[in-house]
Amino acid sequence: MSGLKARLAAGEVLLGSFLALGSAPAAEALALAGLDFLIVDLEHGLGDAPRVLEQVLAIQRGGAHALVRVESDVRERTTRMLDLGAEGVLCPRVSSAAQAASWAGALRYTRDRGVALGTRGAGYGLDPDGFLHADERTLGVVQIETREAVEACEEIAAVDGVDVLFVGPSDLSYALGCFREWEHPELCAATTRLVRAARAAGKVAGTFCTTTAQLEVATTLGFQLLAVGTDTSFLIAGARATTVRRSPR
Repeated sequence: MSGLKARLAAGEVLLGSFLALGSAPAAEALALAGLDFLIVDLEHGLGDAPRVLEQVLAIQRGGAHALVRVESDVRERTTRMLDLGAEGVLCPRVSSAAQAASWAGALRYTRDRGVALGTRGAGYGLDPDGFLHADERTLGVVQIETREAVEACEEIAAVDGVDVLFVGPSDLSYALGCFREWEHPELCAATTRLVRAARAAGKVAGTFCTTTAQLEVATTLGFQLLAVGTDTSFLIAGARATTVRRSPR
């Protein structure tokens, strides 16, 4: 299987989901179900840092690409996830090119990432030259969730190390004053601008969808990295679809 970054560069539209339960078996099951990538969610999910490795292993065992959403742009959080073997990292609430550049430096050995060759991400030191090509494989994803980020999206997209502009639709719609009004003109204009900015910089646009209808719209707009639902939402939807509702006794 080619790397996630290479597949996006080749123009593939990839489908994945967020992992909110902190469960390695759930991660493995969704990977085996055929999703292209899964994102371990440390920002809003139930799992914590000590449980990341088991989820990353489960995702990779199931044949999917493993990403991690960290809680903030703190450098050590990002480098730690890469050392554990994550293929890429999502950073929430990036609102300026300066913030993006500061964070993205932690993704690249050619910039600010420390060289530790004994980590899992570096093959435990068995491939001492592997880190020379790590920058080519590591995916950097910044989440656009504020009005300031939209205004700076062209500059953010131009930052070395930023590979994907990822729209956080709920937060962005809230920031724009049209919370979850998915067809609101200002939100639609913002998302269209983000896709154009990503393409102009030779980068990729991504977003989160909750329904099949949203997925179809996002694909038409040009989004390539599409996260649909969470392990929690899949569990609830499956239960609701099969539960026989009974009248109160």
